[in-house]
This record gives sequence, C-alpha cells and structure tokens, in this order.
Amino acid sequence: LAASVLYQNPIQNFALAPNNLTDAPQYCLDFLKQVPTTWDETRLIDGYPGKYVVLARRSGDKWYVAGVNATDQDVKLDLDVPMLAGSEVLYCSDDLKSISKPIKVKQKTKVTIKPNGGILLY
Repeated sequence: LAASVLYQNPIQNFALAPNNLTDAPQYCLDFLKQVPTTWDETRLIDGYPGKYVVLARRSGDKWYVAGVNATDQDVKLDLDVPMLAGSEVLYCSDDLKSISKPIKVKQKTKVTIKPNGGILLY
C-alpha cells in the first residue's frame, strides 16, 4: 500500500493472482481502488538515503503519509505530520491490520516500520 503512494506514476499497476483478491483484507483492495494517481503536493517527512523514507502526499484536500524501510531492522520514528494534526486516520502496517489512530495537534506520532516493510497513514 505504501508503494502506491510513494512512487510517482500516473498509471498504477498491481500484480494480481486470483488468490490476491481473497487473501488480502478488504480495506487493502478498497484502498487500491481509490488511491490517487497524481499528486498536488509532496513533502519529505523523514528519511535516510538507502535506508528508509517517509513522504506525505496531498491530492485535493486529502493527505496520505507513506513510508518504507529498506533495512533488516525495525525503524522507529517520531513523525511530525502537521497536515494530519487533529484528525483520526487509518494506520496500516505489514501485519495487514488497519487501525484507527488519532493524530494530536503539536505532538509527534510514533510509528514502527518493520524490516523491508512499509506503513501508511490516511
């Protein structure tokens, strides 16, 4: 899910096999149907070349924050995401669960990106 936000491509392509439609949670399939393919604004939130990146992208008035970890260890971050402040977002990670997460005003948001994994807040 994170890759669909991170990579700049006006035509999204997703590899599917028949079992993907039954193995993936419904929220994943729903997200992939509605994720924007173009962006009005992009901001680097955090990152280190070759290790990890977290980007925020806006389409219209909706923000998406996505991150990936290219290392073999957890990356634990305190993210400053003012564009999401004061809202309740969905937080998706590699455990294929989606949880509701409040983003407090003037407070950093703690996230953990698993080795070779990703996160998404939207």
